[in-house]
Amino acid sequence: MGDNNNLPPGFRFCPTDEELVVHFLRRKDDLLPYHPDIIPDLDVYPYNPWDLQGKALSEGNKWYYYSRKMQNRVSDSGYWKQMGMDEPIMSSSCRKIVGIKKYYVFHIGDPSNDVWTSWIMHEYRLPDSGSSSKSTSRKRGNPKLDYSKRVICKVFEQRNDDDDGDNDTELSCLDEVFLSMDDLDEISLPN
Repeated sequence: MGDNNNLPPGFRFCPTDEELVVHFLRRKDDLLPYHPDIIPDLDVYPYNPWDLQGKALSEGNKWYYYSRKMQNRVSDSGYWKQMGMDEPIMSSSCRKIVGIKKYYVFHIGDPSNDVWTSWIMHEYRLPDSGSSSKSTSRKRGNPKLDYSKRVICKVFEQRNDDDDGDNDTELSCLDEVFLSMDDLDEISLPN
């Protein structure tokens, strides 16, 4: 399931943040059909980020998967540490919040003695007030499953070299702020 076997030749999985939340996460949370069903469910936290190949949906150097929202993001080699604040994902049509994006960096070791890596995770979740899955799961007779605790994760290794020619990285406002923390005079915000 890890490769794009469900996509026709020539098609690439390159969704925007809004598309991930609205067309994939929202539909899965509401127990609605969505096509294509290519993003796997994966309890990722026992895995190291470099072990995702073949387990998550792969598109270039990015891996996508559904997971449960968890407080403890620990693997055998390290843990995911949150960076900065949550970023709202706005609808392009009506300018309302459709999701929340969190940023994490993978650290090797434990919090008292760790090493920051270049592995980044973007975790997409629905806004807390907008989830209708609790009533949906009760209607279907399964009150123990809470689908609103599901997130979509995008994991990638941030590379500093420009040799690969892959310059299609879209930086959000928070990405740019984090990357420019060394020189606060040069922070540029999108118009």
